[in-house]
Amino acid sequence: MTNIFSTQTLLEQYRQKFPALANKAYFNYGGQGPMPQAALDAIYQSYEYIQRAGPFSPEVYAWVVEEANRTREAIASELGVTPETITLTEDVTVGCNIALWGIDWKSGDRLLMSECEHPGIIAAVEEIQRRFGIEIDICNLMPTLNEGDAIAAITQHLQPNTRLVVLSHILWNTGQLLPLAEIVKACQQNSSDTKILVDAAQSVGMLPLNLNELEVDFYAFTGHKWWCGPEGIGGLYVRSQALESLHPTFIGWRSIQSGKNGISWQPDGRRFEVATSAYPLYAGLRTAIAIHQEWGDQQQRYQQILHLTKYLWQQLSQLPKVTCLRKSPPESGLVSFQLLGGVSHQQLVQFLSDRGLLIRTIHDPDCVRACVHYFTTTAEIDRLVDLISKFQV
Repeated sequence: MTNIFSTQTLLEQYRQKFPALANKAYFNYGGQGPMPQAALDAIYQSYEYIQRAGPFSPEVYAWVVEEANRTREAIASELGVTPETITLTEDVTVGCNIALWGIDWKSGDRLLMSECEHPGIIAAVEEIQRRFGIEIDICNLMPTLNEGDAIAAITQHLQPNTRLVVLSHILWNTGQLLPLAEIVKACQQNSSDTKILVDAAQSVGMLPLNLNELEVDFYAFTGHKWWCGPEGIGGLYVRSQALESLHPTFIGWRSIQSGKNGISWQPDGRRFEVATSAYPLYAGLRTAIAIHQEWGDQQQRYQQILHLTKYLWQQLSQLPKVTCLRKSPPESGLVSFQLLGGVSHQQLVQFLSDRGLLIRTIHDPDCVRACVHYFTTTAEIDRLVDLISKFQV
């Protein structure tokens, strides 16, 4: 397998596959990754094919089924699971909502989540509480960012009637990587009825994953962040042992089987899919995944992310007016930091954007987040750090 990291020339040639990298330094992979040109081409060619063949025709219907099957296979291969466990969705939030609303909630049931979850997930949980009268427990993970025990912070809140634990594999605001395998075991030991839902927005496409070994129940992800696929295509992994515990909330023709004997659910992850989707996006995601695979396996890509993350963290830590939230190099591609002296983070982001460097602010905690991928260059990092050092209000 060709190694993208062997020479600078190979790296530059590879980066040319991504049009968005031609005129900017990109540090927003945790928000949305830039698509490779080949993925854009695959999407366009798929749309053209549908129109030539006739959008609603037997030929296109067979093509749609095959496209969906191939996409589940490509995703499953990256996650270490079987295609039958994959539900195709639009994004992380849809996947999380399928799991959140699919549980047969009873008044008095408990849901445990961290204070670091995304606002969209928090809002859904609060609405479930309003409708069904469940109890919400909050575990504080922010104090464990640099010291302390994240597992203990979670398990101390587990109760016999905790039905669901909702956590991110990588916290979107601080970049903290949670010890998911140990957390899953703790949930299993708490009660056979305690399931765990993982928001995998920042982990899929970054971490080497084998969900079968992790034994996580529900794992919701997207293709448009670290996989650099198109927006509008994501997925939900449902562990086979948890399938029957989850009831479909969104229902459509793709989730059911109908015939002489009536209507029944699809026997696998398809039962949580709904109806007509933007099917050409499937080819775009598969193409993006394949391009990553050409240049190293998951472990190689993750190690390069860690190498570049450490470099960025070290450079930022040397700036007198910057403090990184992590006191040691992060275990993910997310580096969150704060400017000292009450300087506006939003003004810094705008200052950098005006000069072709894209990062973002985070509301809680109040900080700036820069993301590096395995094909980020040290020159980009050097320029980012240099401009931050020169920033003045």
